[in-house]
Amino acid sequence: MADNYLLEVKGVTKNFRIGGMLRGKKMTAVDNVSLKIEEGKPVILSIVGESGCGKSTLCKMILKLHTPDGGEIILNGKNYADKKGYDAKQFKLDVQPIFQNPYESFSPRKAVDTYLYNTALKLGIAKNMEEAEKKADEALKSVGMSLAVVKGKYSAQFSGGELQRVSIARALITRPKLIIADEPVAAIDASMKMNIVNLFKELKDKYNISFIYITHDLSTAYYVSDYIATLYRGGLIEYGPAKELMDYPAHPYTELLMEAVPRVGDKWNQEYVMPDIESKEYALTCCKFAPRCPYATDKCKQEKPSETLLAGGRSVYCFKPLEAALKREKELVNS
Repeated sequence: MADNYLLEVKGVTKNFRIGGMLRGKKMTAVDNVSLKIEEGKPVILSIVGESGCGKSTLCKMILKLHTPDGGEIILNGKNYADKKGYDAKQFKLDVQPIFQNPYESFSPRKAVDTYLYNTALKLGIAKNMEEAEKKADEALKSVGMSLAVVKGKYSAQFSGGELQRVSIARALITRPKLIIADEPVAAIDASMKMNIVNLFKELKDKYNISFIYITHDLSTAYYVSDYIATLYRGGLIEYGPAKELMDYPAHPYTELLMEAVPRVGDKWNQEYVMPDIESKEYALTCCKFAPRCPYATDKCKQEKPSETLLAGGRSVYCFKPLEAALKREKELVNS
């Protein structure tokens, strides 16, 4: 039932037109994607894939920044399409964003602490400035900072990691149920990335907040996630518990991505992006990975695979899941 879920994304599709109204072509940026997050069981769900796979578009639909062209999004049992049941203030209390570049989230001409006060005052978290300062200080202390350190300072006076912590503190003021973090460590120095994702894990447990972590950074996704969803050309191709999916990928594309994830002792200095992103691949009605897949058969090039359920809450959209995943499934069933 819908009441059992904090968030349901059901068959969501988003189309864009590229190249003008007359001669432009339609591109399906998100293609019939379905995901769920249970109520009362906070998790970090990472959505991974190469640049252009639809991660950020999906994120923006959940944040109500884009309207789906098909499917439904349901939060706390309320459908986004139900205009009568939509409470804009309650939505901002329940769902908060963290964006990629913290320097773009704060005006260089405005002290960063004022953003925290405004959030508390405008959303009714604080009745006056004194209460707003108290709420801001509490939120900042939750991320390892304090109002005494931040007060009166501007964005240029902070490092990227420090400013992203302020962004997280701002999101925490409303005590949200869900935080959407869109590439939150992409613009941060490598030495600070793990500090930020560790913070997500701490906040999830301390405040019972679920996170949707949009990223191409597979190393942090491997470390921080409870669940992972892999997207390719706008479509969901694999979903499941993070360790199972990344250690025993069932889809050939996920396997390819996992080869780029650093293990202990390995060095990894760049994001993995497949070459030649072509718009025509988004329009394929068969398996969109078939043109590149080393295991593809004629069936893969003619039909679109449906969902195959595996043990342990995993699913894969592939006609022939990889042997490693099938072997792992037998181990889980027999254990």
